[in-house]
Amino acid sequence: MSRPSSAGPGANKPCSKPPPPQPQHAPAPAAAPAAATISAAGPGSSAVPAAAAVISGPGGGGAGPVSPQHHELTSLFECPVCFDYVLPPILQCQAGHLVCNQCRQKLSCCPTCRGALTPSIRNLAMEKVASAVLFPCKYATTGCSLTLHHTEKPEHEDICEYRPYSCPCPGASCKWQGSLEAVMSHLMHAHKSITTLQGEDIVFLATDINLPGAVDWVMMQSCFGHHFMLVLEKQEKYEGHQQFFAIVLLIGTRKQAENFAYRLELNGNRRRLTWEATPRSIHDGVAAAIMNSDCLVFDTAIAHLFADNGNLGINVTISTCCP
Repeated sequence: MSRPSSAGPGANKPCSKPPPPQPQHAPAPAAAPAAATISAAGPGSSAVPAAAAVISGPGGGGAGPVSPQHHELTSLFECPVCFDYVLPPILQCQAGHLVCNQCRQKLSCCPTCRGALTPSIRNLAMEKVASAVLFPCKYATTGCSLTLHHTEKPEHEDICEYRPYSCPCPGASCKWQGSLEAVMSHLMHAHKSITTLQGEDIVFLATDINLPGAVDWVMMQSCFGHHFMLVLEKQEKYEGHQQFFAIVLLIGTRKQAENFAYRLELNGNRRRLTWEATPRSIHDGVAAAIMNSDCLVFDTAIAHLFADNGNLGINVTISTCCP
């Protein structure tokens, strides 16, 4: 039985998108599913208080309230410019003042005493203290209670659930960041052309799949009290070999995503291609899934087997997982 489809209210216009930035360091009654047509979318040395003996080595991170003594100790490492922590290698000015390495590269003199920052002087004593201290996550003010060894801090902060959410739309053109609660409001106001369909079983119809270059098709699906973003990307992952990548993202946290499963199905001409998985959180994004092929992947030849006049319909089903 064929699934009905209708044009979405605001189809996006196709355009090429820039490459992604590189990182620094009982069954329900049968019913006809909703459907939408989606067009391609573009893209001084300090004395250490003796009472502050809250120390640990690598792997000793934890959560919970921080003692005043521990806060007093970590405050000695605060950069006077950005107020982040000065972590090894720790350099000081000639008078012994500290500044983090990121800010130091932008300064011509010490921000505390205006003295020279050159030649570079290592503060080995503070480096030893830093190696014995647990530092709060930089997102402590938004809810993260972890304290970590300085070697573990950058890796954790890259994936911290409390870090700001970026705009989940594919491509690098939108630089918006904000809280999870603000994501849908941003999408509705800044990306009005994205179609939203209601229901757990819909048809995602991508038009003009033969467009050249890297192209995105995006739509939203709302069900079970949550919003899901459906993304189909065409890109040249390997030189001379264009592929399609289809995935579902939850507008929510990783923990929330674990409560759902999705199925993508290409069906036509007596053929069927199916992919089932747990949706990714928008915190994880699309790029990592594509890099690891952790999504529905098919090449242009397969796409043409299921396409109709250059349009490709993908059946999308969202379901809840048993606890």
